[in-house]
Amino acid sequence: MEIQYIQRHHKHEPKENQCTSVLFKHIKAPTDLVWTLVRRFDQPQKYKPFVSRCIVQGDLMIGSLREVNVKSGLPATTSTERLELLDDNEHILGIRIIGGDHRLKNYSSIITVHPEVIDGRPGTLVIESFLVDVPDGNTKDETCYFVKALINCNLKSLADVSERMAMQGWGLINRA
Repeated sequence: MEIQYIQRHHKHEPKENQCTSVLFKHIKAPTDLVWTLVRRFDQPQKYKPFVSRCIVQGDLMIGSLREVNVKSGLPATTSTERLELLDDNEHILGIRIIGGDHRLKNYSSIITVHPEVIDGRPGTLVIESFLVDVPDGNTKDETCYFVKALINCNLKSLADVSERMAMQGWGLINRA
């Protein structure tokens, strides 16, 4: 199934000076719960551990901008990002970084959320892919390694938050 999802939603065509990759995370929580966290373009700090604050300009719709403040310890303090795609039916979120004080130039990512069964219970497969320029002085491998490490931290945190919410009965509350 992963191959079908990648071919359908995660097609990036890197240029010579860009790198791209696809990451997966299996989460032991229902898809609706995971999607409620992922789709919140205005609140990435709900599960992204490196985000300290987010301010959205205007309504939450395609083309909306957010100013993200990054926690200390990373080589950045702010990032300006645009919502490129938000599809609640297909569970797809796409963003593009358009500014900020960091080295991720021409960065774009797509996150898709898919139902699956894990240990006989409702679970979720999250797939995130990205495309980014390789900064001067770095190799493609170094750039991909860095971005993949950040995304893996975000996906692990998404799993931790989602699974904790599922254990606390989120699904029962939202079905009532």
